[in-house]
Amino acid sequence: MHKYNKAEYDKKFNKKPSQRKKRAELNRYNRKNGTYGNGDKLDASHKNGKIAGLEPQSKNRGRAEKSRLPGKNKQKNKYKSLYGDMLA
Repeated sequence: MHKYNKAEYDKKFNKKPSQRKKRAELNRYNRKNGTYGNGDKLDASHKNGKIAGLEPQSKNRGRAEKSRLPGKNKQKNKYKSLYGDMLA
């Protein structure tokens, strides 16, 4: 059985050119705004694929994407099975 290893996955994911580009863009924004490496705990906020300003890193990194919230698809399928063709 394959054992999930987050460190391996992250290493692979962070090598992707798209991820490198995104990381470089956010670092550039942080440096330009004087918040890179100064310990103020602010981060470039990335919402909807665009930089939306600075916000506390705990809020920025802790925000759950709606597509990954648990139960989202279950609810949709529940109604689909109950009402069938009426939803279409």
